[in-house]
Amino acid sequence: MNEALLSHATETMAAGSKSFDTAAKLFDPATRRSALMLYAWCRHCDDVIDDQQLGFQAAAAQSTPLQRLETLKALTLRACAGEPMSDPAFAAFQEVALAHAIPQQQAFDHLEGYAMDVRGDLYPTLDDTLRYCYHVAGVVGLMMARVMGVRDEAVLDRACDLGLAFQLTNIARDIVEDAGNGRCYLPINWLAEEGLTLENYAQPTSRDRLAKVAQRLVAAAEPYYASAEAGLAGLPLRSAWAIATARGVYREIGVKVDRAGSKAWDRRQGTSKAEKLGLLAGGAVSALASRGKQAAPPRSAALWQRPGGGGDRAAGAA
Repeated sequence: MNEALLSHATETMAAGSKSFDTAAKLFDPATRRSALMLYAWCRHCDDVIDDQQLGFQAAAAQSTPLQRLETLKALTLRACAGEPMSDPAFAAFQEVALAHAIPQQQAFDHLEGYAMDVRGDLYPTLDDTLRYCYHVAGVVGLMMARVMGVRDEAVLDRACDLGLAFQLTNIARDIVEDAGNGRCYLPINWLAEEGLTLENYAQPTSRDRLAKVAQRLVAAAEPYYASAEAGLAGLPLRSAWAIATARGVYREIGVKVDRAGSKAWDRRQGTSKAEKLGLLAGGAVSALASRGKQAAPPRSAALWQRPGGGGDRAAGAA
């Protein structure tokens, strides 16, 4: 076991995602190691695109985000092919990908999310926003589920739903911060319905109207959180506890954005240590309750369906 890789991945998780770091500690040791390794790769790719690498070995800097993206693609392809990897993030990903038979397409689906950022894509409707959410988070849910031993397509759909819910919450929380970085993931037609444009939606004078868009986004995440909870029965108990806890932490962030209204972006919304402890307990209750369930009810056809998923593609409500 490469302890240097594990140490790097642990530090990356602790620095990059305090919300998921709490839940990840609940996995059994083998699952936790693989989850940390996968997260380290995802975080590294994100940081490389933004030219803000974390870790003890920064990737060779390229002159443009597009060139950095092409480097990430090339290294990911090599990792999937089993070639020797010197970069710790790609060595970590290779270990996970080969051990859990993660489809190469899923890795490249994730990289497409960074490509969408590099291109500066815009999102006319909620369905378009959900497509972005799939690439940056839904497919990570699929890969994480494979790490937990899931192969059932119906359960994988629920894992993807949780990723979608997480990202919708993140978008609502980070609207103003993202705007400062020149990125907007909001459905443009929702902005238009509030009389907002790409030029003025993040201005302080627009906060009351922007809050309505954020609250709508938080509400849009709810059926995906519900769908994900129904998938807990398909996970091993400790994994179900970890995922139920992560679900509770992220959902609580959305609740806070919703309640804060126009003041949601005065400070970054998060959960306190005391709140996390309560959500840990709630996650345990949900995980234990899932043990008595034989199978999840059919997934709603109204939910956005991942590419190649278990059901026919159904667009989310625009």
